[in-house]
Amino acid sequence: MAPRTLVVDNGASTIKFGFADDSNSTYRTIPNNITRSKAERKTFIGDQLEACKDFSGLYYRLPFEKGLLTGWDVEKQIWDRLFTGKIVPCDPSSTSLVITEPVLNLPNISPTYDQIVFEEYGFHSYTRMSAPQMAMYNDIPKLFRQKLASGRKRIDCGLVVDSGYSFTHIIPFWKGKPILVGIRRINVGGKLLTNHLKEIISFRYWNMMDETYLVNEVKEACCYISNKFWDELDICKKSPRANKIIQHYVLPDYSTQQRGYVKGQSKSKQAKKKSKADENNDEEVQEDNQQDNDNDDMEDDRSSESEEDSDIEMEPADDEEQILPMNNERFTVPEILFNPSDIGMDQAGIPEAIVDAISACDEEIHGMLYANVVLIGGNANLPGFKKRIVNELRELAPSEYEVRVGLDKDPTGYAWKGGKRFATAEEFASEFKNRLVSRAEYLETGSALCESRFRSVV
Repeated sequence: MAPRTLVVDNGASTIKFGFADDSNSTYRTIPNNITRSKAERKTFIGDQLEACKDFSGLYYRLPFEKGLLTGWDVEKQIWDRLFTGKIVPCDPSSTSLVITEPVLNLPNISPTYDQIVFEEYGFHSYTRMSAPQMAMYNDIPKLFRQKLASGRKRIDCGLVVDSGYSFTHIIPFWKGKPILVGIRRINVGGKLLTNHLKEIISFRYWNMMDETYLVNEVKEACCYISNKFWDELDICKKSPRANKIIQHYVLPDYSTQQRGYVKGQSKSKQAKKKSKADENNDEEVQEDNQQDNDNDDMEDDRSSESEEDSDIEMEPADDEEQILPMNNERFTVPEILFNPSDIGMDQAGIPEAIVDAISACDEEIHGMLYANVVLIGGNANLPGFKKRIVNELRELAPSEYEVRVGLDKDPTGYAWKGGKRFATAEEFASEFKNRLVSRAEYLETGSALCESRFRSVV
């Protein structure tokens, strides 16, 4: 019997995993950390955090440091639950593993992956690659409402913007391989945004420096990318009734209220708006293909939501409710992705880094790179993210090139979906087989064979 294939996107914040042959084509997500609850005095490993009832003052142990997997003692405890049948029915001896590693992983760290996979867990075979490279195995033309050319298994040329937990990477690809000279990194990710928001909230409102989990939820519920930054900053200075941007987030007390929420919005309404945002992403794809220069007329998704929310008369806060006002923090914090200099970082924003990455590649493929920009990673979920990149990239790119930016409905899981397609699609069968290293081969040759098969750059 052929071994099953387990696809794992081992991110610095979360792990996305699932068997490639599952018919439902979905994946599960668990935290990639070990947490200690101060209130409950319990330790939660990975998925066990679901049982936590009080998320206040959580203490985190992370396997990743500055985007690299260095805490193997922590990671192994999480992988023990994942690979030994406690989360999914996985028998490593009859399973092939496809797993992600950091972009430009250090050569003294990569062999540890091989050692853990084969010597600790005994997987039948495995391969590793970066999340952007895994994402390139997707049917990318679908993001632009197009089909792959007849006889093609994937696009020849594209550029992936991976804005995740630790960093934002811009990686151009040619025939499935990353172009080394064009890789760019911005030292801004979801972790930095959450920490910066903690500092602002603690200075202006409540002391929440120990509430990483809660502030991250606030960020995901309230923050967005502004396409009219200075105009919206002026709006935030107006009176509360005239301010269409301010939101009031009700903090949980972890007694009667386990989750926080935006006041004036029911949970069903917030879910409905999330679904509507997904539909808007599809509509943006169609609009971008038809007219690149009309973006200034399009209103920001989250700004429109703010106007809708402003029509709701805010109820007076209950005596026991703790209200966190979110005003210009909603868009000034994620603005760091586009202007790192706002916090003193001497780095370019995402659109400028894209142009710089493309300029470093051969001029013959510039047009294809501008026309196939793909956004992945957790920060791509921020409303207005794609629209801002389209607008600024169109201004910076040479006028003779078409600019197209693709965003999947689930940018967080897009890399995993690419890994699933790579492992199951008939057109990749030969490439997938040739990329795998079996346990028998590893025991005979060591990590040298893994490096020769996994390391592929242009």
